[in-house]
Amino acid sequence: MSKKLAAKASLIQLPPLAGEAAPAGVERREGGDARMKTAPGSMAAFMATQSAAVKEADELRERLKAFDGARPVRMLDPQSVRPSRWANRHEHSFVDEAFAELKADIASAGTNVQPVSVRAVPQVLNGSTPEAAPQYEIVFGHRRHRACLELGLPLQAMVTELTDQELFEAMERENRARKNLSAWEQGTMYRRALDEGLYPSQRRLAEALGVDISLVSKSLSLARLPEAVVAAFASPLDIQFRWAQPLAEALQKDPDGVLARAARLRATGERRAASEVLAVLTVAGGQGVLNGSTPSRQVIEGPKGRSAVLSRDARGRLRLEFSAGAVPAEAEAEVLAFVQQLLGRR
Repeated sequence: MSKKLAAKASLIQLPPLAGEAAPAGVERREGGDARMKTAPGSMAAFMATQSAAVKEADELRERLKAFDGARPVRMLDPQSVRPSRWANRHEHSFVDEAFAELKADIASAGTNVQPVSVRAVPQVLNGSTPEAAPQYEIVFGHRRHRACLELGLPLQAMVTELTDQELFEAMERENRARKNLSAWEQGTMYRRALDEGLYPSQRRLAEALGVDISLVSKSLSLARLPEAVVAAFASPLDIQFRWAQPLAEALQKDPDGVLARAARLRATGERRAASEVLAVLTVAGGQGVLNGSTPSRQVIEGPKGRSAVLSRDARGRLRLEFSAGAVPAEAEAEVLAFVQQLLGRR
């Protein structure tokens, strides 16, 4: 038996290397190719070829491991990308100094160096969807997308598949890692998620995002302010988290008064500091503050640009400050006498 196997093994011949003479049983073609005359020889040639192919495939697999989990970046026309329904940036976020700097950087580079994230928009297949309809929806990167759109530059984007909830959470995390949303923008984002049924409660939303429930509550309180109150500020981006409680207290105790004062502020068209607007809105009936922990600040305007500021801090301390030149030196005695009179009252 062993002799027969040895005899069969001797018939197997590997294909000749380039430049070598063809062994017995192998016919060399013109041009150097070798053709097997025996079945074992043909099998050996086939196995040698397959071995090289398998080796090449293994090498390619090893090289591809470096890209496991990576998302390819595509160059998209920004016109083909639309803002997300969960978009949380107010229009004022696209006109501030930070956006101008971002836009200048993108213009210099010719595109956004840091890719945005998008997901494909389901297309209607009944022929009613116009060809120009957006093909993608932003997950995060609304400011970079707006910059490319305004500059007419291609948009670098990673295309991924996400549910609405995954999109919302990715957007919120990315915003916290980059340019934080304002208090009002944050609250608007949370309010929309709850109103749309993305989360059943504030607590579930806070748990999903990994944020404190008190932050969610304050944000929502600001986002649910009456439109007239928000419009009293020069920009809703100026409203701060710590103002949620005094504004809520003012609206609870004197809603008509707060709305009336907000309307007067807006009617003047004067751009006031946000802290001044807060002071006007939260001062009950124009007399004092709602409680000792509610700061206030009132500006008193005089002729020829002279002014004074009356403010009260969270500890109840009252301060009156005059602008330079508002009180001439000869009138200081009158101010001092008036203060002494106030302090002498019981």
